[in-house]
Amino acid sequence: QVQPVESGGGSVQVGGSLRLSCTAPGFTSNSCGMNWWRQAAGKQREWVSRITTDGTTSYAGAVKGRFTISRDKGKDTVYLQMNSLKPEDTAIYSCKTTAIGGGNVETCGSKASWGQGTQVTVSS
Repeated sequence: QVQPVESGGGSVQVGGSLRLSCTAPGFTSNSCGMNWWRQAAGKQREWVSRITTDGTTSYAGAVKGRFTISRDKGKDTVYLQMNSLKPEDTAIYSCKTTAIGGGNVETCGSKASWGQGTQVTVSS
């Protein structure tokens, strides 16, 4: 089972930047993709970005052009570089593997686990 651990959250002012990390041992060996999600207080969890096993990236409209997802296979780590942050980006950010784009269907998909999340707070 791939158990992600997120880090890198914090408090920044509007326009600032943060880089989140998601370390998931087994992520690379199982050819998983990785999704970033976020959940603001009182709101439903929303999808933010994805990187597939072949390196294809995709973004939600609200973050496109501001956020960049990348990975370091050697470290089993996926990053989310967040620039030009806005108050509406305030949320708990979590990562979870996905079998979208390939990878072990059970390990990356149906049996995937959530990380504990990392808080991002953007203040004006």
